[in-house]
Amino acid sequence: MRVYAIPMRTRFRGITRREGVLVRGPAGWGEFSPFAEYGPAECARWLAAAREAAFEGWPAPVRDRIPVNVTVPAVEPERARQIVAASGCRTAKVKVAEPGQDELDDLARVEAVRDALGPSGRLRVDVNGAWDVDTAARMIRRLDRFDLEYVEQPCATLEEMARVRRLVDVPVAADESIRRAEDPLKVRAAEAADVAVLKVQPLGGVRAALRVAEACGLPVVVSSAVETSVGLAAGVALAAALPELRYACGLATLSLLHGDVVDDPLTPVGGALPVRRPRVDPAALARHEADAATAERWRTRTAEAQSLLGGAPVIGVVR
Repeated sequence: MRVYAIPMRTRFRGITRREGVLVRGPAGWGEFSPFAEYGPAECARWLAAAREAAFEGWPAPVRDRIPVNVTVPAVEPERARQIVAASGCRTAKVKVAEPGQDELDDLARVEAVRDALGPSGRLRVDVNGAWDVDTAARMIRRLDRFDLEYVEQPCATLEEMARVRRLVDVPVAADESIRRAEDPLKVRAAEAADVAVLKVQPLGGVRAALRVAEACGLPVVVSSAVETSVGLAAGVALAAALPELRYACGLATLSLLHGDVVDDPLTPVGGALPVRRPRVDPAALARHEADAATAERWRTRTAEAQSLLGGAPVIGVVR
């Protein structure tokens, strides 16, 4: 078990440093990196994903390339334009509703991204549940002048999402409503979404996510939790194993980190990621090794999650 801490290039989800645990087993390396606000019950699913990666491996792929979107944080318009232009991706996901910013900031950023993509590129926005129903309906209509592919998690609850979906013509995607729910399948029963955004760690692994995808019966977008290439490889494995993949996936997030722990990072080429499992580089891992206090905090989080998960332990020696 190794604990990493990597600076972010841009503040994202309120954090400036990404931390997590890497676990090595007979099948390879797995990643356990739940965000700070997640409690032990939620973290147990993230640990199950790391254990699957390290001790079981993943299902066989049915494709060898995964189309991906570039993720644009809540940055100034010119910086947003630069990020899209440098990515080589033809689909972009833009963060909106950032605390401390206003609606004009969102409109300017999305307009800059549309300019960078051109009329044929696909553009989606991610709200992270920050809007109420009225704000969501109004802002989606305003933003749709830039031709939105879909809007991700416009409101916090399924009930609100379902109301918004009835008020707008833009498809609605569910993210937090699936990955933070005790029952991820409620999103279908509530008729709250047109698209399911699935992340491997929060759902407990690739196989668990495949079961959710099948039960949801919705088109799937596989997204990352802003992991290192170790965690991203699990997302790639999920996208590669899905019977159908209609949308570009949110797996081109390594550019948000100022470093990685592998010698062959999972970065897109021509708007797609190859289906492969990178090799952890001991030197790179050593460069991003967390300090003793951070390692102890993660050891505690891992132990708490493991106590709920049961089964074979994954904790070894934190070095």
